[in-house]
Amino acid sequence: MKKLMAAALALLMLTGVCEAKANDNKNQKTNMKTIALNKADFLKKVADYENNPETWKYLGDKPALIDFYATWCGPCKALAPVLEELAAEYGDRIYIYKVNTEESQDLAAAFGIRSIPTLLFIPLEGDPQMAVGAMPKATLKANIDRILLGK
Repeated sequence: MKKLMAAALALLMLTGVCEAKANDNKNQKTNMKTIALNKADFLKKVADYENNPETWKYLGDKPALIDFYATWCGPCKALAPVLEELAAEYGDRIYIYKVNTEESQDLAAAFGIRSIPTLLFIPLEGDPQMAVGAMPKATLKANIDRILLGK
């Protein structure tokens, strides 16, 4: 009987540990993913270019990288998992946003997006910088470190 109770207790403890671990992993992944933006979100979180068309004023509290993409775009599809990896690696030091140019055509037009993927690097201070085309992960990291984090 003692062995049965001990085995049951061990199983309950193991199950609890597994559930806690699964919840920790789920929470960690939730906090470290790219963030989809539509025009309304962009105006609130990034820049209200409609009310301030002459002046760039970043509204975020940490640097950001915005990926303008389309679901049918091959290079965009190749870049997506790299951006997810970078979101996990950089954690809460930067935001990595994604703007679907098919769903937010007016937003893409406002920024003159003519080729995708186009990446917009937004430091906390200073002007944003744009880069067109998919980049290797090492190049992206170097640009994030240099442009966004000032390393």
